[in-house]
Amino acid sequence: MKLLAASPSLDTRFVTVILLVMGLSTPGLAEITSLDSGNIDDVLNNAGVALVNFYADWCRFSQMLHPIFEEASNVVREEFPDTKQVVFARVDCDQHSDIAQRYRITKYPTLKLFRNGMMMKREYRGQRSVVAIADFIRQQQVDPVKEMHSMEEVNTLDRAKRNIIGYFEQKDSDSYRTYEKVANILRDDCTFLAAFGAISESERFSGDNVIYKPVGESVPDMIYLGSLANFDLTYAWVQDKCVPLVREITFENGEELTEEGIPFLILFHIKEDTESLEKFQHEVARQLISEKGSINFLHADCDKFRHPLLHIQKTPADCPVIAIDSFRHMYVFPEFKDLTVPGKLRQFVLDLHSGKLHREFHHGPDPTDSTPGQEETGGEVASSPPESSFQKLAPSETRYTILRRDRDEL
Repeated sequence: MKLLAASPSLDTRFVTVILLVMGLSTPGLAEITSLDSGNIDDVLNNAGVALVNFYADWCRFSQMLHPIFEEASNVVREEFPDTKQVVFARVDCDQHSDIAQRYRITKYPTLKLFRNGMMMKREYRGQRSVVAIADFIRQQQVDPVKEMHSMEEVNTLDRAKRNIIGYFEQKDSDSYRTYEKVANILRDDCTFLAAFGAISESERFSGDNVIYKPVGESVPDMIYLGSLANFDLTYAWVQDKCVPLVREITFENGEELTEEGIPFLILFHIKEDTESLEKFQHEVARQLISEKGSINFLHADCDKFRHPLLHIQKTPADCPVIAIDSFRHMYVFPEFKDLTVPGKLRQFVLDLHSGKLHREFHHGPDPTDSTPGQEETGGEVASSPPESSFQKLAPSETRYTILRRDRDEL
């Protein structure tokens, strides 16, 4: 009798094991696309949204994420069955180190969001749970363009934000599709609005039209004069307006900026000191516009970032202060008053690229001038990858460690 009583339980366990092995105990099989150098561009370029898991098999946290990522893919696929609308993909960074280097992956696992093949600046930093990842993808599917139903809505815009407004004859048009694609990519940097048909007619005196309303009530609008049929031109113009040349660094975006992989030129200033910020912005635009892409131009609140200042023997009382953070050391621009001396700020940045700042930091002033760009022992170049914020380095050697410590002590 005991044997007969036990049999159903044994059978149930046996069937359960078989189902698990066959993958039939879950609602559906996870559709995770494995990326390599042969298919990555094709897959990402044809995906409206792609969430890519960059992992390493030896990493315990990567192993823990795998089943969560797969189940989140199942949940999302139920809601968005179009396989090109949302793609879940993964890259084995040990097997494909070239891809990891291409996207500056320095820690595992890293979840990166792509739109139409373009990697977004902000990686996924939410909870590593099925619910959180699925919610994140749902948010990405929300239309970034708010439709205006009257021109009076323009008068109520929040002028503390950067606003892009498109005026179109009809929604079903190539012009609007280009605009919508740009808005999807830059949704975190600008507010996008659109008006159609009769409502927009007064603003379409020469065809479909896009304007930029900068921050500030009295600042004049800027009109896009390029072709809306050309995505690259439209994107470049909108990005230039939505992403300022000089950005503010905060505790919230510090790690994100670090992961862009290029050094920082930072103005530390008292928050209320807008005059110094305006001077810095003007000189960066005048002297360093050609260096955009090789160094990040930033400004920071002196009171919030006391520790980086202490590291360079400065306090908020010394602000405004200009410094370069190379991810190894911080180098101080000698005198803020020299900011407007022609070529002075530019030479400071060139001395970083040549390795001169690094040499003089360790060995004192160079006895002779160095050839810009010449590589020497102990030198450093702008293209050096940033140290991972998860490495156990001294606080003086990783800027984000300093940021994290500042934040924890506030």
